[in-house]
Amino acid sequence: MRFLIALLLVAGCATKSADQSDWERANRTPAPSEAQVELPAYPAVARLIEFEKHPGAAFRYFIDPETLSVDKEGVVRYVLVARSSSGVQNVSYEGLRCETAEYRFYAFGQADGTWSRSRSDWRSLQQSQPLQRILYADYFCPQKVAIFNPGEGVRALRDGGHPFAKGFGGELGRDK
Repeated sequence: MRFLIALLLVAGCATKSADQSDWERANRTPAPSEAQVELPAYPAVARLIEFEKHPGAAFRYFIDPETLSVDKEGVVRYVLVARSSSGVQNVSYEGLRCETAEYRFYAFGQADGTWSRSRSDWRSLQQSQPLQRILYADYFCPQKVAIFNPGEGVRALRDGGHPFAKGFGGELGRDK
């Protein structure tokens, strides 16, 4: 009999309650901006901006400026196209969280021009490929601060990097 009582007590402890506290629900739900990020239109080749040009490199890299966005939490999102010298391309919809130096994949492009959602979580940029670190430091999050708007990011891409990433100290408006 004691064995049966002990078994019931142990079984009761192992059962998970279906009820969750408000704190548990709030902390298990992604932030509203991350809950279900809307995927952009598939990139059009004509509008891609090439960056990080290296002669003889195996890949050329492009950002679709129409997909570049910055939210109020400082997350910069963009479509990246990596094209090999043989013409094969990889397309991904990615995000950079500037304040915490993290990256994430939202979706990967398919050959038929559709998206396949990714299940990735935010990861440290130290675990990323060099390309994400370059986009973070030189284009979209100079000095760990998100670009103010998409236009600022497009200018950085066209100019070969953000002025703050190039050591510009922000001396605007000062007499020389």
